Amino acid sequence: MALLRSHVWSPQIFAFPLDRASQPAHISTMSKNHDALLSQLPARLKSARLDKSLSLEAVSRLSGVSKSMLSQIERGESSPTISTLWNLTRALQVDFAGLLEAKEEPSRIAILRSGAVPTITMNNSGCRVRILSPPEDAGSLEIYELAFERGGALESQPHAIGTTEHLTVTEGCLTVISGEASETLNQGDTARYAADVTHSISGDDKSRAVLIVMNPRKLG
Repeated sequence: MALLRSHVWSPQIFAFPLDRASQPAHISTMSKNHDALLSQLPARLKSARLDKSLSLEAVSRLSGVSKSMLSQIERGESSPTISTLWNLTRALQVDFAGLLEAKEEPSRIAILRSGAVPTITMNNSGCRVRILSPPEDAGSLEIYELAFERGGALESQPHAIGTTEHLTVTEGCLTVISGEASETLNQGDTARYAADVTHSISGDDKSRAVLIVMNPRKLG
């Protein structure tokens, strides 16, 4: 984007011959790049205005650009001149060149690689716990991966009132105890049970499971 930064005041930067078929290859590429950037201007200008909590009327007063023209620009129905765009960026207090730069969209997928997953090995319990849920969800919705050695067990005191656990066995066989109730789960089975009483999960052989702990009162 050095071209935009060094020629920001040149109107030729947006002016290309109408006969694009006759343009040199590098000019044609520049034209396409600028067209792509200009197509993003309406959304970026509107986003900048909303970020400042400004109405069209307020921006019109600050920039000297009519409210109707602003509306047309934000809808993509009118292309701003260099001077109009400059006045708008000044009114919105945004960087002129930055407004035109191609921006990478942030990824909407948060990745937690295997080696970065927080892991707790319970002392002498034969159970390893991997914490899959984000820290900010603690106390409301917690997700764990459990790995049991032969004879391993995870024993828990009562959680907050209303808390439930959802356990799905992915490998082996596990026994769940909730209060006075007890059930045996095989691979693929899921148990849902009260966790606001003393409860435990144990296995006679090596086993793995996914545990979800939910507190509906804190889920909102």
